Amino acid sequence: MAVLPPIERFTTHHGARFYRIPVEAFPNFIAYCYVLLDAGVPTLIDAGSGLGSSTDHLLAGIAAVHDDFGESFALGDIRRILITHGHIDHFGGLAAIHERTGAEVAIHPLDRRVLTNYDERVVVATKDLRVYLERAGVKPELRGHLLDMYGIAKKHVRSVPVSIALDEDLELDGMRFIHAPGHCPGQVCIQLDDVLITADHILSRITPHQAPESITHYTGLGHYLESLEKVGRLQGVALGLGGHEQPIHDLYGRIETIRASHLRKLERVLDVIRMAGAPLTISDISKQMYPDRHGYDILLALEEVGAHIEYLYQHGMLAIGNLEEVEREDNPALLYGLA
Repeated sequence: MAVLPPIERFTTHHGARFYRIPVEAFPNFIAYCYVLLDAGVPTLIDAGSGLGSSTDHLLAGIAAVHDDFGESFALGDIRRILITHGHIDHFGGLAAIHERTGAEVAIHPLDRRVLTNYDERVVVATKDLRVYLERAGVKPELRGHLLDMYGIAKKHVRSVPVSIALDEDLELDGMRFIHAPGHCPGQVCIQLDDVLITADHILSRITPHQAPESITHYTGLGHYLESLEKVGRLQGVALGLGGHEQPIHDLYGRIETIRASHLRKLERVLDVIRMAGAPLTISDISKQMYPDRHGYDILLALEEVGAHIEYLYQHGMLAIGNLEEVEREDNPALLYGLA
């Protein structure tokens, strides 16, 4: 079990208060949920994974807002739950909190069906992932193992109704919602005064995970880089609060660092293909770039590499090296060479 960081309070320049509550979303993996007070009705932002002790951590954190910080606030006062994006470490615990509060639920329209029709989304996403892994050149045995791991952590989730769409033209008690697709189709950042909830769009240490748009529409590196540019045009952000890791005190500098990291990864993909002297599959390139990955991290590496290869192919820097096979076979592995 991970040692949880302390709950912290962050105050905007107009006096609204964000309480950052840590939960263990996956074993030894911390996610943050936020209680927002004095910005309309009491609001919860994200709900953890619902796995292991995640919901217990969230409930204890909500209680601590009263017990340790002296706020006149309890779980039953939450009237609104904002989900920043449709990834399980941020919404898997939603049903448990919704049942206890009856709060309205809000998410961007592109992620709405993840909450309202969860079983459907899992079936469709699993099928799209299977096709992707075949085209990536992953061997059948490993492919089956990765698909099993992908599905096993999602069986506890229950659908919930959504009553608020977090569109960009919505202003809610001073909150502004910035659609930032890339990491997830319906990813939103939430600006209130000088504070920006960056969720998983911008993190303080790592570059948020990317997956190719061939798996899920509105993901992909192209969308992500465009969203980085959009958030970089926001004015007056003094503090970024992410879904993981530490607060971001220089949001604009962090954006440039993340952008530079992705440019290096793109160059690395090109170098791997150049050094091979022959077209390679996504699986081949992933093994070269991330040789020491194991378990679920293999899937994450395949998606990350695939997102960068997709971007290079879309921008005319790569070409398919086995076009006759692609024309002849149903779903062969794609071989990528320099264009």
